Amino acid sequence: MRFVLFTFIFITFSALSFPIGTKDGLNEKSKNDITSSESEQLYDQMNLKELIHFDAFKAAYTGYKKLNKDNNPLLTLIDFNLPSSEKRMYVLDMEKKEVLFVSYVSHGKNSGENYATAFSNRNGSHQSSLGFYRTANTYNGGNGYSLQLDGLEEGINDNARPRAIVIHGADYCSEQVIRSSGRLGRSFGCPALPRELTKPIINTIKGGSLLFIYANQPDYLKKSEVL
Repeated sequence: MRFVLFTFIFITFSALSFPIGTKDGLNEKSKNDITSSESEQLYDQMNLKELIHFDAFKAAYTGYKKLNKDNNPLLTLIDFNLPSSEKRMYVLDMEKKEVLFVSYVSHGKNSGENYATAFSNRNGSHQSSLGFYRTANTYNGGNGYSLQLDGLEEGINDNARPRAIVIHGADYCSEQVIRSSGRLGRSFGCPALPRELTKPIINTIKGGSLLFIYANQPDYLKKSEVL
């Protein structure tokens, strides 16, 4: 009887001293489970299976849930897992569950040839930066009508403004260039668009919507506080 009593006391003390999980931990896990479930449901409802890789959409939606401001329904996803010879930019209306635009988009000249594989937040690198951005104001500059971007991830893309990383149109971003060279031309790090889509896309997403540039890069996924 004494042994049973000591055993009970030991088990009770252990449970109090070394809890299996904290309330915050359980809440965070629950939040992640809910976000994952919501992303799967939206992915199906928006009929994205043949258009967007689920891993890219899930990551974008995770950030959208955390960073969306003023209930802006727009989310732009650029999937740099895909080559530049494929359309890999998607503008989504999450409220109406609609795909508004699908477009080619160029990456930085030092990020790679047809595939973007190297990324940097450093000024002068001429590489693209991954992560979440918020769209800002438009202006007319050397590349014509352009859209400023604010990088939201410290150490990953927060030098977007000093680097002048913006959305703009470019002649090297076209199907004609793909036919002649097998890939798009490349920028100094900006996500450059076909001329004919530049104004419609910029006017749709300007003024505070989220943009996410994705690649299955372990370094980014480990460093990102959003994901």
